[in-house]
Parts: sequence; C-alpha cells; structure tokens
Amino acid sequence: MIVRRTTAYLWPYRAPLVLALLQVAAVSGLELLKPWPLQVVIDSVLGDRPPLWSPLQGLSREALLAGAATGLVGIQVLLGLLTVWNNHTTISIGQGMVNALRSRLYAHLQRLSLSFHARASVGDLIYRVTNDTYAIQTLAMNGVFPIVSGGLLLIGMLVIMLRLNSALTVVAVAVAPLLLLGIALMDRRITAAAAEAREKESAVFALVQRTLTGIRVVQAFSREAAEQHRFLAGSRASLRSGLRLYTLQTAFGAATGVLIACGTAAVLVVGAQQVWSGRLSVGELIVFVSYLGALYAPLNAVVQTAGMAQGARAGVRRVFEVLDGEPPLRDGSAVLPVPVRGEIVFDSVTFRYPDGTTALHGVDLRIAPGECLAIVGATGAGKSTLVSLIPRFHDPSAGRILLDGVDVRTLRLQTLRQHVSMVLQPPLVFPGTIHDNIAYGRPQATRVEVAAAAQTAQAAAFIEALPAGYDTVVGELGGTLSEGERQRLTIARAVLREAPILILDEPTSSLDASTEAALLTALDRLMADRTTIVIAHRLSTVRRATRLAVLDHGTLVETGTFNELLARGGPFARLYASQLALESG
Repeated sequence: MIVRRTTAYLWPYRAPLVLALLQVAAVSGLELLKPWPLQVVIDSVLGDRPPLWSPLQGLSREALLAGAATGLVGIQVLLGLLTVWNNHTTISIGQGMVNALRSRLYAHLQRLSLSFHARASVGDLIYRVTNDTYAIQTLAMNGVFPIVSGGLLLIGMLVIMLRLNSALTVVAVAVAPLLLLGIALMDRRITAAAAEAREKESAVFALVQRTLTGIRVVQAFSREAAEQHRFLAGSRASLRSGLRLYTLQTAFGAATGVLIACGTAAVLVVGAQQVWSGRLSVGELIVFVSYLGALYAPLNAVVQTAGMAQGARAGVRRVFEVLDGEPPLRDGSAVLPVPVRGEIVFDSVTFRYPDGTTALHGVDLRIAPGECLAIVGATGAGKSTLVSLIPRFHDPSAGRILLDGVDVRTLRLQTLRQHVSMVLQPPLVFPGTIHDNIAYGRPQATRVEVAAAAQTAQAAAFIEALPAGYDTVVGELGGTLSEGERQRLTIARAVLREAPILILDEPTSSLDASTEAALLTALDRLMADRTTIVIAHRLSTVRRATRLAVLDHGTLVETGTFNELLARGGPFARLYASQLALESG
C-alpha cells in the first residue's frame, strides 16, 4: 500500500524516470564490458588463446595490450560520467517527490479545523512536514528505483553468465533465495524499529518546540533543570531507538556479506576445478568472478538499503496518517450576494469537541447588519467557540450558520474569510517587520494605509518611537513587544482588512484605561456600518454594544440591551454585580 502510493508520486516525473532508466541501462552495459579487457590481457596477451572477438584476432600482442588498456580507461571514464548524470537525474526526481508531498501535507494542515490543531503537537507536525516527507525520496530512490535498476543489471548479468558457464551460474545464484528469505524475516523487525525511532525523534522535536515557545514560563518558575532532565530522558530514548535500528540494519548487512562470501567461495572452488580440467580458461574465470561481484552488487544493495527503505516507509506512513486522518473542512462553491450586508444567523447551533464535550447547546441568535453585539458570560461559557464558527474554524455538530441567508458551509473558505476581520486572543505577532504584521491580511496595502490603521488602533505613537519605525523587526511571537503593543498591532491588522464583519475577542484586555478609552473611541468609528461581535468582560466595552447576548455553559440564556438585562435581574445582572463588586473591592 505504502509503496503503491509512493509510486503515484513518481508518475509526474515519468519522462525523467525513463531517462534515468536508460542511463541505468547504459551503466549496466558498461559494467558488463568492464571485465573483458582484463580477459584479453590474461588469455591473449599473456597467454596463447586467440581473442574471442574476431576483429581482434589478427592484432599483435602489443596492439591488444594497448587496446585493452585504452578500453579499460575509456569504459571507466564513461561509467563515471554516466553515474554522475544518473545520480543528478534520480536525486532531482526524489526532490520533486519530496516537494510535492511536503506541499500537499502543508496545505492539508492549513485546511484542518482548529479542533485538530488543538489536539495535535506542533513539534510533531513540524517533524512530519520537514523530516518525514524526505522519506518518500529515500523510499523511491533506495526502494523502488534500486529494484528496477538492479533488475535490469541482473538480467544482463545472468544472460551473459549463462552463456559463459551455466554450471557456475547455478552455483552463483544459489544464495539468492537465502538473501530473499533474510529480507522477509527481518522486514517486520526493521520496520517496527524504524517506526519507533521516528516517533522518539519526533517527541524530542515536540519537547524542544514546546519548551522554547514557553521559555518565559520556564524561566519564571525556575524549571530549567526539570526541562533539561526531560530533554535528556527523551534524547536518550530517541538515541536508544536509533541504535537498535542501526544494529538490526548492520547485523542484517553482516549476515548478507557472509552469504555472498559463501556463494563466491563456492564459485571459486567449482571454477578452479574447471580450469584444472581445461574446460575454462583463467581469463574466463576472472571474467565470471567479476560478473559474480556485479551480480551480487545489486542484490547486496537491495539488502543493505532494505533497512533504510523500511525506515523510510515508517516516515511516509506517518505523513499518510495525517493526510488520511481527519478530513479538512470541505470547501464550498456558493457566492455571497453583493454587497455583503453582514447579517448573521445562528440556527439551532450545537457544537461538540472530538472528545465528546459539548461546548454549545442549540444556540438561536440573529445579528442584524451593522449591529454591534456583545457576547458575555463566565470563563468557559463558549463565547470564543461561538464566534469561531462564523469563519469556519470549526463546523457546528448540528444546526447551521447563515451569512446574508447563505449557509457558510456552502461558501468558499477564502471568500468567507475575506469578509471577516478578527482580533483574537492571545494577540499573535509574526517574526518580521511591524509593517508586514499590520499588512498581513492585505499584503498589497500601501505604507500610508498601514500607518492610518496603526493610528486608528492607537499604535502609531509606540511604532514611530521604535528605532526603525514600521521597518522594525519584532522577535518570535512578538517577544520584543509588550502585551499591550502586540494587542494594538493585531487591532491595526483587523482595521486594515476593512471587512464587513468584525470580530473582537477581548480587544482591550491588555490596555491601560487611557489607551483603552482612546482605542474604543477609534473602534466606534471602525464599527460604524459593520456587523461587529465583541467578546468582552470589561463593562466599558459592553456598554457600547447595541445588544448583549449572554451565554451560560454553552447555552444562550438571554439577549437584550445593557439596561434591559440589568432591569431583568437575570444572569447578566448577577454577572454585572459580581464584576462591579470585584472592581470596587
């Protein structure tokens, strides 16, 4: 199954593959010619036998010697040039296969839902994209291709060897069944060891990624020694697995070498007896022994690379596990009415996570075009899950979400998300310049447009104070910026997008009171004529909303204006009272 799917990636490279096979055929032909100059020297120059090839029979010994020496060098030169050309061709094919598989896996990962990414280890996925995808080149070049090229060489060798001496040929190939039996017996053990080695190495990758991502927490809680201990334990386990795989591969290679030596010894014994009896010349025996080495070479190569190919098979299997696992969000084809008004309807929406936890229970909610809706509720009430269904970070388990009357699942993802601008928590900043971070959603935006968005987000002052202004490069995850500065950059990014739907998840949680007040005034202008959904705990943000929706353990319990909900004395009034008491206390 794995090999068949691997060969499918060879199909786009069928033309260079044919060229590579022709190169192999030429190399095989030259390999078949290599022993014959030596036979001419031994039997016709040093001995008294006439050359087997009739055009050479009238030449002097000196001419035969010169011709044999020239032929030997010429064959080797051509063989070297062809080998280099063949290696370049086959490596190019392998790299193309790696790029195709890697691109497919990377694109697949980007289309998977956030539920998948919430469960998956980032380090493990990085390892699969960068390391495991290389296995397809190893599997093709050290698995499929050697079998094809070795088969061509074996056929040529066997034909000539049978014509030279059928008895010696039978003796020579007697070890082949034992080699194939050895491959069959060791296949499962080497595959299991290779899979374990890759899993352990991937775990080390994940550990390093997790630790470096959370380095602030590690240092803040003085956990450096503990993390170092975990790393050493994981590294030792990985190296032990690698050592076990290497030991199996080398033991298999050593056993193969012994079998080949036994076959060679048997040929020498039988061949020497035939030379003694006059049925075979010394030169012919040398040619046969040379062919014997060439015969065993592809068999030995297949055996020696069997362990490598099994390790590669384990890597390719890990890639296909992701590709064959959770399906990506299905892309639709419907179009939105133009212009997009921004009406959003949650129609009996229920959402369950893969572990069975229900986050939303039958939510019915209509958000009018241009309305500003605040979603409030205690931590874990399902607020962020609810808004994440609009751009289809997840799909509902039941019910549907309509945008201007169209089910969002029928829309093209790119079209849908182009009409939604979001400020998410935590604020994410990419390594790169300030300008590139703000323009991430609109790469074609001008410097003036970027600066205007930063001004609206109350970020212009701190950006212009930086050494290189908008060209300042921020560190990994924006580590060179404060939390509030990162938050303002993400707001500027959303401002620049100019989408008809704006989703703000705690947009002012990391801002001081004066910056928050100025930003909210700017956001009032931004939210005009846009459908806006705000997740907020701060009352200053909630009061600006046209309407409030209150969630409690995934259930929509009430909606209304700020004053209406206070007057009812229900869940929001209690939430408001507890927050007010907390702030005053």
